[in-house]
Amino acid sequence: MRDDVIRDVAAPGRRALLRGVGGFGVAAALPGLGACSAGPQSTNDTGNGGSGKERTLTAVIGYGNDGSWDPTQTASAFSMAANNHVYEGLLDTDPITRVPYPALGTEVPKDPGATTWRFRLRPGATFHDGKPVTADDVVFVFDRILDPKTQTLAKGFFESWLQGVRKTGGDSVELVLKFPFPDGLSRLTLAKIMPKHVFGRPGAWDDAIKGLAVGSGPYRQTAHHPKSNTTFEAFDAYNGPRRPAFRKMNWLTIVDAAPRVAKISGTDAGAQIADNIPYANIGRLEQGGLKVAGGAGMNNLFLMFDTRHKPFDDIRVRQALHYAIDKEKMVEVALKGHGRAASSFLDQGNPSYRRARTVYDYDPDRAKALLKAAGVTDLSINILAVNVSWIVDCLPTIKASWDAIGVRTTLAPQETTAVFTKMDQRQDYQVVAAASDPNQFGLDADLIMHYNYGPQNLWMRYTRWADHPVARQLFKDMDRATREPDPGRKKAMVQDYIDVVAEQAVLYPVVHNELMTAWDPRLLTGIRAQPYPGINVLQAAWV
Repeated sequence: MRDDVIRDVAAPGRRALLRGVGGFGVAAALPGLGACSAGPQSTNDTGNGGSGKERTLTAVIGYGNDGSWDPTQTASAFSMAANNHVYEGLLDTDPITRVPYPALGTEVPKDPGATTWRFRLRPGATFHDGKPVTADDVVFVFDRILDPKTQTLAKGFFESWLQGVRKTGGDSVELVLKFPFPDGLSRLTLAKIMPKHVFGRPGAWDDAIKGLAVGSGPYRQTAHHPKSNTTFEAFDAYNGPRRPAFRKMNWLTIVDAAPRVAKISGTDAGAQIADNIPYANIGRLEQGGLKVAGGAGMNNLFLMFDTRHKPFDDIRVRQALHYAIDKEKMVEVALKGHGRAASSFLDQGNPSYRRARTVYDYDPDRAKALLKAAGVTDLSINILAVNVSWIVDCLPTIKASWDAIGVRTTLAPQETTAVFTKMDQRQDYQVVAAASDPNQFGLDADLIMHYNYGPQNLWMRYTRWADHPVARQLFKDMDRATREPDPGRKKAMVQDYIDVVAEQAVLYPVVHNELMTAWDPRLLTGIRAQPYPGINVLQAAWV
């Protein structure tokens, strides 16, 4: 992913995901809508100003803001974090505990195991253009997500268990489930309610991809400059549960580590909070009075193989390359101890974690033996990698490890958009190294695994593996686990099919790491660092 990762169900293409155009014009056609400007600003400080409680909150995001902003499509770290401030679901989830709470809906259904959930919309809720939020808007969004002719990322989170959504009144809706699915309550935050009168217009979904954002949340987007910054303002008419504490916000996109750290440090710091803090800078930032915190989660460096590019169609070759990597060295040198070698697809903190049957502990001799058994000699690999700073730090360990077993390795880190444009254009590749964190969508293992694996999954299209007999059986096992009503049995079924994913090593993590956020506690209170990309300041305020 990227600056952040992606997945879709049937490959809508690069526009539908994190990868957006670098410059464009999306003029707001309706009053009060945020506008997108063509190209970056001459300075990243647009939006600063004011003093005291009225000053602008300036944040630095270590991921690009030029990916898709369509909430039904995006997996961009920047836009997902921003959309959580701009839009609301019927329910939203706490960014740390992930427990659902009423947002546009007035209450959480009392019976999570029911097959019908009824919601009444919050009285007086309005969109940022002043129009009221109605049941028609809710049905509009869910119809798009569930439409078999419209391929969205969100479809993969809902279609397996949600039959449909119907209007039962001007301010009430009913969700009809295919079977009891309590985990679906937390997933409702992934269906952000969007105004039908805006996004039902011809071409409006393209505008959403490019950056048009109109929601009912506590902040409204006021300007969007791809590859530079996006600005927000408190929505005065917001009457929901998490009121805006900042009059204005300016989120800067700075992917390179050094200028990102510089922006938040020193006497001339231009920002009060930044995510994706390099481990090497933690001590210096703390000495300068900043608070640095984070958490371990699903964030990982993964390898993805083109299984139709020989010899990567051979499971022994894929396994050999995983066994060859000195992961402990990677954790020590590149991650400064802030990570763990992967022992499952899931991180060790996940409630469904179990050590996989196949664990790729460092074993160069076994790697050489597997390559020999596969008849592979004189192998050269070009690693196509994203240029996310911590991924770039890890790449030399991969190269040194593979070189050591006789695999000549070259590194080719590029902008995330460039890497996945190649994927979308079906260009030939050998191995991709990128970062992923499906925890930005939620914590349940069913969601996490379907994010990465599925018969029409975009990741599976990239790997060219979906038609393999093992893959076809895996997808059946995953569907059975989704429908399993007993929580204990479901957990065991998920763990069993993760063993298959581990053994096949088609798309599989190398290390899970911590994501660090830094902020100035002398200026901000209520900040909670999240263990996935982006920030959430819905419960923060000026000191």
